Amino acid sequence: MPSPGPADARLTRLGFADPRTAADLLGPHGLRLYAEAGPADAGAAAVIAALAQAANPDLALGTLARLVDAAPKPAVLLAALRSSRGLRDRLIGVLGASTVLGDHLVRHPRTWAVLADERMSASRPSALGLREELLAAVGASEVEPLPWGAGLPRAALPAAAAYDALRTAYRSALLRLAARDVGGTLPVEDVAAELADLAAATLDAALAIAASELPDDVAPCRIAVIAMGKCGGRELNYVSDVDVVFVGEPLPGGDEAAALRTATRLAEGLIRACSTTTREGAIWPVDPGLRPEGRAGPLVRTLASHDAYYRRWAKNWEFQALLKARPVAGDLALGQQYVRTIGLLVWSDAPRPDLVADVQAMKRRVEGSVPAREADRQLKLAPGGLRDVEFSVQLLQLVHGRADETLRVLSTLEGLDRLSAGGYVGGDDAGRLADAYRFLRGVEHRLQLQRLRRTHTLPTDEAALRWLARSMGFRDSGAGTASEALLRERVRHAVEVRRLHEKLFYRPLLSAVSRLPADAIRLSSSAATERLEALGFADPAGALRNLEAMTGGLSRRAQVLRTMLPVMLPWFAGAHDPDAGLLAFRTVAEQLGGSPWFITLLRESEVVAERLANLLASSGFVADLIGRAPEAVGIVARDAELKPRSPDALHEEFGSVVARHDSAEAAAAAVRGLRRHELLRVACADLLGLLDVDAVGPALSDVADATLAATLTIATRRVAAERGDPLGVRLAVIGMGRLGGREQGYGSDADVMFVHEPLTGTSDAAAAATAKQVAEELRRLLALPAPDPPLVVDADLRPEGRQGPLSLSLSGYARYYTGRAAVWEAQALLRARVVAGDADLGRRFEELVAPVRWPADLPDAAVREIRRVKARVETERLPRGVERHRHTKLGPGALADVEWTAQLLQLRHAHAVPGLRTASTLDALAAAVDAGLLEAEDADVLVTAWRAASSARNGLTLVRGRQQDVLPEDARTLAGVARAVGYPAGSRAEFLDSYRRATRRARAVVEKVFYA
Repeated sequence: MPSPGPADARLTRLGFADPRTAADLLGPHGLRLYAEAGPADAGAAAVIAALAQAANPDLALGTLARLVDAAPKPAVLLAALRSSRGLRDRLIGVLGASTVLGDHLVRHPRTWAVLADERMSASRPSALGLREELLAAVGASEVEPLPWGAGLPRAALPAAAAYDALRTAYRSALLRLAARDVGGTLPVEDVAAELADLAAATLDAALAIAASELPDDVAPCRIAVIAMGKCGGRELNYVSDVDVVFVGEPLPGGDEAAALRTATRLAEGLIRACSTTTREGAIWPVDPGLRPEGRAGPLVRTLASHDAYYRRWAKNWEFQALLKARPVAGDLALGQQYVRTIGLLVWSDAPRPDLVADVQAMKRRVEGSVPAREADRQLKLAPGGLRDVEFSVQLLQLVHGRADETLRVLSTLEGLDRLSAGGYVGGDDAGRLADAYRFLRGVEHRLQLQRLRRTHTLPTDEAALRWLARSMGFRDSGAGTASEALLRERVRHAVEVRRLHEKLFYRPLLSAVSRLPADAIRLSSSAATERLEALGFADPAGALRNLEAMTGGLSRRAQVLRTMLPVMLPWFAGAHDPDAGLLAFRTVAEQLGGSPWFITLLRESEVVAERLANLLASSGFVADLIGRAPEAVGIVARDAELKPRSPDALHEEFGSVVARHDSAEAAAAAVRGLRRHELLRVACADLLGLLDVDAVGPALSDVADATLAATLTIATRRVAAERGDPLGVRLAVIGMGRLGGREQGYGSDADVMFVHEPLTGTSDAAAAATAKQVAEELRRLLALPAPDPPLVVDADLRPEGRQGPLSLSLSGYARYYTGRAAVWEAQALLRARVVAGDADLGRRFEELVAPVRWPADLPDAAVREIRRVKARVETERLPRGVERHRHTKLGPGALADVEWTAQLLQLRHAHAVPGLRTASTLDALAAAVDAGLLEAEDADVLVTAWRAASSARNGLTLVRGRQQDVLPEDARTLAGVARAVGYPAGSRAEFLDSYRRATRRARAVVEKVFYA
């Protein structure tokens, strides 16, 4: 037997278990990607690298070779793989993760082309789109609906052909989903939801097949398919029974018994269409066992029959099963009627004394069904498994959901999030459970994806376990093998899940609450401190004092608040700092308590009450703004009120305020008060998820522009009045830095330069003195002590910095920038934008500096200087003792890294590329991509990091109430920042990991582009 050659050794190092076979398949007689010396070319090297990263490189390569053999145009496929990273990631990822989907591709080799569409990674098919796709596959979209089936479509294909067509279409849709899943572009809950949508579409198509098998003379009927279990909760597995309940009704005036016979035949046909095995395999079993009376009961019942059964005979576990009931196929209007009718029984006000005990007993039976030999490998039923999370959430929903409608949701993760928001589960506990649930479901998904088998048990075979671990992203390292890393992570999550399950599931309070009618679930004074502590208030005694101060007495305010506060407390508790939020609410209530509109607003608008509680407890910045001007709370009533004002509207309103005041100080105070109101508008919209980070910067910059313009008018008026004659000078304010780029944060200074021009008859010296006087007055007015966030006007970017004149003439700027400007000053001018004052003068200033900031040639020495200054900034300005990766401005891959990279591209190429002549970082990056100066993937990485750092920086200011650049170490504040930037409760670690991942990737791009 020949000894291994160099190719074998290299392929072994890449991870191929059978390098000889891999060499044959990759070599000249196979895919022609590999020669003795290595990969045939750069494209081949990329394909081989992708194969090496697959969960099972040998499987991926073997199936790829089969696919190429089967493909009608193998050269096209290989060429696409060489050139498209997205296709490589998706196709090879699937081939290495799933034998069944690989076989499907080989049987249908043209299908690979759907994975070449780059749009599929960025968008997810809608439930309606999937339904139309599967109905079209069986010809149902082209056939008139049956006259007797209340608009029910029917398949045009013969049953046998329709069965195969449905399976092929289902597998193709599954392939697309798996490709995005394996490629890492989908969170596990989105995978589960799309699987449920695909199942719903399949049920509709199967119903169409069943309809086509019936003659036209059967009795008319309506039929609805109600999904239960994981399909109903939109958290389905790759392979699972689909639990359903059927509801049938006659058409108006029709015979009920005959209609039910038709509906039963349709239900049987649907089950057969999904469960039968054909040459294209099977889909999954449809299980109607959760229907009333189980398998002993009729397959289809009328709505009245369902209602009667659940009112008289149903057990507690059946109501638990109904938590996830959702209409998915057939007559959806009938299905919705079913859900509404049965929902009245699930969420009945009447107490259920045995509910908690029954659910706990069922959970013990489930655990007892796990064979001892599988207990340490079971992902679903064993202690610490998925059922621990699901049962905990469902029991809390059943107990508290009778009085709290926000808990009446279908999915486990959404239920957990709602429980956390309502204070029934601590934020950290909810976060840990959610993290564990996502991990366990992810492992379950990848395990089932391997061979599309229904399994929840980790394999004992090392090769299979390694395959699974690699599909989850684990790799061998100094700490051990990928398999060992997977098992360690699984044990860690299982221990945490079990601990929290026992803490929540066996909480003594649950039984007591379940025995109360819904209207009795209120906060009593005797249990107030305990309740406040349970909700997460750090100082329950202090919170109780605030409650007593607001609800004591017989005033109208006290009466309304006694009703509102028990409802609002979970909203305070679901945010970052419930204690501070409650205190801020007390301040507002005491200042506005006598205002009828405020009491009416609270009593009649739950949206306002919830938003107000959430905002006050989430953001020190908002609490301070509202505390200084409580009458502004009405701004949160409607989304339209939270929409940022247009620049024209802002300038008009600010100008109107100035015109109403004669005193400069009074006018300036009014302008600053108006600015405070607009800051509140933007901050509330941001925290409520109505603005994304791309819109926050421009909105804040527009407010700053209007503030500067209005204050400049006041200052000009003041100086002219003191002089007793016209000023004799034009003056413009040039925005720089974040203001110039329209990228302001909540605590950003206003970086500006002042430019003036003497009018005819005014000397240069007199004009300069007047311009300086106006500029100083503007800065003074904005710095006066006031109950408003300051807008610091920083003019240090002017020529010669603080040593230079506060304002320069246009000709003075021309002289300076012609011979004395440093390269960093040209870089600073990239963001120069006229923001206030004489527009024509500002425009001419911009024309003057155009050759400076967009030079025809940027010498190598200038590039080196920019890099040197950048390195110096990183070294000298980063505060001591701060972890670099936590600094949102100066940290690796953070704001400065991205912005300097964009600015270097502008300095180098804006002269030739008009699109780069922009003050906006994101627009500059987009223009660089359009011009071929920056790879689209690198730009996406930079944009993602810039948005992450900008969001985090804004979130810090919102939470702490003052400008911050460093992500906090303490978990509580970090959790508040995570919530402020849009992460759900308990996602602190996910937020930090996402931020680090984004900035780490951005730093790599910066090293490649900025330092290249």
